[in-house]
Order: sequence, then C-alpha cells, then structure tokens
Amino acid sequence: MKLVVAAALAVLAPLPGLAQTTPVAPIVKGTALPPPASEEAAVMAPITGLFAAIAKRDGQAALPFVRAEGRATAAGTRPDGTAVVNGRSWADFAATLKPGAERFEERMPSPAIEVDGDIAMAWGDYVFLIDGKVAHCGVNHFDLVRENGTWKILNVTWSRRTTGCPGQ
Repeated sequence: MKLVVAAALAVLAPLPGLAQTTPVAPIVKGTALPPPASEEAAVMAPITGLFAAIAKRDGQAALPFVRAEGRATAAGTRPDGTAVVNGRSWADFAATLKPGAERFEERMPSPAIEVDGDIAMAWGDYVFLIDGKVAHCGVNHFDLVRENGTWKILNVTWSRRTTGCPGQ
C-alpha cells in the first residue's frame, strides 16, 4: 500500500524545473508582435498623411489617403452626460478642415497594427492639441484596405473625451 501511495505522489508531483514556472497571461488583443517594420510603416503612411492634412487644416490634402465611400465617426459624451455619435462621409469631413488661426496637432504614439492580406487595422490612444494645449483625447480605430499596393483609410472611428487626457 505504501508503494502505491508513493507512486501516486511521484506522478502528481511537479517535475523539477517546471514547479517554478509562472503562468503567462494571454496576449491582450492588438498587442501581438507587429508585422515587419516595412509593412507597419506602409499601413501608417495614410494615417500620417491624414494627420498632416489635419495639421495643415486642408481637407483636400486629406482625400488622397482615404476611400471615398468610407466614414469618419466620433463617439463621445455631451457635458450633460448623454452619449453622442457623429459620423460623416470623407467629403463632409474634409469640408470641416478650413484654414484658421489655431494650430492643430494629433498624436497617436503607439498604435497596435494588425494586417491580414489586404486589410489592416490600427488602434491606439491619441491626443489632439490646439495651439499646443490638449483639447481632447481618446482612442482612434482605423480600418484600411490595400489596393494596387497602396493602403487607404476606409473608416476611422474615435472616442472623444476632454478629461483625463495625458498632459492636462
């Protein structure tokens, strides 16, 4: 009987070297290893171009980076706490970018990028500055398609909040 108990305990005991292994938490969606640097840069190129057009406040400069049938959609909360979602066609979005005295800048420092064939997604925190001061922040979600070797933004959706932003 003692031999049977000893054998059972030996089977159930952890193997040397494995007893100290710490379980690894699953990878959070969107944080997997990025595609090769050239692919990641190619996906980010139209996003960077869109940000440059916003900084120049030039809607026509934004249009080469997007597919006309796509949309730009913001989801946020009004001061009274009610949720609001505003979506625009790219043509309508471009029309909102008009020359003005204020200097616009959008930063999206660490996007997660996922690519599968000719579709891609870029997702990440952003901060939007006017004249160097934080105006709002949130998360950008871009979905892109590749046509004839060139990435274009189909849609962008972003959350928008005015409190709790970095640099406030």
